[in-house]
Amino acid sequence: MSQEKQLYRHRALIQVRFKDVDQMGHVNNANHFTYFELARVKYFNEVVNEPIEWKEQGIILAHMEIDYKRPILLNDEVYVYSRVSKFGTKSFEVEYKIVVVVNGNEDIAATGKSVQVCFDYTRNETMNVPETWKQKVIAYEPGLQAL
Repeated sequence: MSQEKQLYRHRALIQVRFKDVDQMGHVNNANHFTYFELARVKYFNEVVNEPIEWKEQGIILAHMEIDYKRPILLNDEVYVYSRVSKFGTKSFEVEYKIVVVVNGNEDIAATGKSVQVCFDYTRNETMNVPETWKQKVIAYEPGLQAL
């Protein structure tokens, strides 16, 4: 197993929709952020895997960045790899890699990362990352440590 695959254990299949494709015939760049979001939600549901009252406590997207490497086309087989790469006291960072499968090989279409801040909506203030979230993610991600 390559070092790259070891870094990204979580993989989400992305269905490229006709509406994602622009007049140039490739997925419009804005949709990449939606693909990151889909992967992040799937990661959270599968790795943290606990009920959350999102109207009371949840996360706020604080920062997002992306580097585009190649176009994605309508009929491409697309996956997003994601991983939590860093924990702070009240925030955590997620890294992403969008790949297109070409002749059985994965070709990187984009990479990016986001920062999420935990938020208590009942108090209207930031909150610490719940310890159970940290424990479950650290158990899933080899080498990751909380601050």
